[in-house]
Amino acid sequence: MKNAAALKSWLLIAALAALSAPAILFRALDDFAGVVVVEGNVERVLIFGGAIVAAAFLLTWASETAEKDVSQGLALAAIALIAVLPEYAVDLYFAWTAPDTPAHVHYATANMTGANRLLVGLGWPTVFFIFWMRSKKKVLEVGGHNTSLGLVFLAAATLYSFVIPIKGNLSLIDTGVLVSLFAGYLYMVSRAPAEEPELVGPAQTIGALPDLPRRIVVISMFLYSAAAIFASAEPFANGLVDMGKELGIDEFLLVQWLAPLASEAPEFVVAAILATRGRALAAMAMLIGTLPAAYSISGGSLSPMPMDSRQVEEVFLTGAQSAFAIAIFASMSISFREAALLLGLFGTQLFFTNPEVRYGYGAVYLLLALVVFFQDRRTIPVVFREAMHHGGGERAVSTNPRGHPRAGGRTKKPG
Repeated sequence: MKNAAALKSWLLIAALAALSAPAILFRALDDFAGVVVVEGNVERVLIFGGAIVAAAFLLTWASETAEKDVSQGLALAAIALIAVLPEYAVDLYFAWTAPDTPAHVHYATANMTGANRLLVGLGWPTVFFIFWMRSKKKVLEVGGHNTSLGLVFLAAATLYSFVIPIKGNLSLIDTGVLVSLFAGYLYMVSRAPAEEPELVGPAQTIGALPDLPRRIVVISMFLYSAAAIFASAEPFANGLVDMGKELGIDEFLLVQWLAPLASEAPEFVVAAILATRGRALAAMAMLIGTLPAAYSISGGSLSPMPMDSRQVEEVFLTGAQSAFAIAIFASMSISFREAALLLGLFGTQLFFTNPEVRYGYGAVYLLLALVVFFQDRRTIPVVFREAMHHGGGERAVSTNPRGHPRAGGRTKKPG
């Protein structure tokens, strides 16, 4: 049975590697031989977008396996950093070409905000509802050292994110602040005690290899996937924009939702697998860990990049949604009602592009965040203390406001 599962995993890894190969080959022919193999916009999106999806799966499995060689917290941070590599590659392309093509600033912001809102608005509720269907419990406790530390740094990044729409541009100052926050996060989680990870699927198969072969496979997967992603970023990004123009679809919306959906798909699938196997806590921690990385490495440039009114609106709405999500997890738990609210607000906002309505959604998120923060005001110091203990390499014990040990945060009423 184990041999059959291992064979299936290796075949899946090989199939995804093969799916990424045409993107590398076609890009090399274009760059070095001047041969354009793929000309149609839809074909470009499918071929290079498919390569990004396949490479992102390989990256995710390699990152999970890396938990065997470094502390679990640092491995989760690596997953966070690497998981956003696909959309970062698209963002980097748009930002790099923006001086010559100003419209690309527009698309860089679209991709960044779309990726973040998908994780919070779709990813977190998805993990909760899988947990709920499996356990029938209406409250998911997410207490844990990695989770509390990720929340503290995510809160700092979210608070700073509101400075960006006020300034109306993205600058090196923003990059410095956000990258420094993520560097601090990496440093603190690297001090956590190492733990033997519970791997699933292809990551489990790779993890079963002896040390040297396992490390060679992991490094090879990292390098190959990164090559496929960066080879695909430019043709995929241009294909999306050109396809939108050709089909009469708003290019901003295509870049904002289709590109991140393709690159985030592996993370959603892995999180779902973890949740269905009873590891909803690890799944949620992985998704929470992604946001500090996404905030840190998306959207910076060597000179300030001005944002128009739509970009300002999107960044504000993204920050407001993140603030509400942080407020929910300040209790170190998420309830059925909160997950439904996150999903409902995210789903309905997609149908409204009017700026007044979008700002209204942002105001609703912030109002809800204030209400939830007030309700959970006693648990916030607990989360902060736990994060600091974790960052110091100690194992903290979470307590409720009365000081009694517990697995998560404030006990919520079901529903």
